Amino acid sequence: MPKLKNHSGLSKRVKLTKNGKVKRAHAYKSHILNKKTTKRKRGLRHATYFDASNMKAAKRLIPYM
Repeated sequence: MPKLKNHSGLSKRVKLTKNGKVKRAHAYKSHILNKKTTKRKRGLRHATYFDASNMKAAKRLIPYM
């Protein structure tokens, strides 16, 4: 069977943790930041994990990570 290809877009944006979770950054932190509160922007700095409903699909896209 041939090698599978990683999804290059997703592999640039996520990391796979030791426990097998898919770690990602928050959205809505790139522009138009002056209308967002400091508290909201501070919360968006921290990384989070993929939801369980999307975890299986994401792992399938990055088989060699």
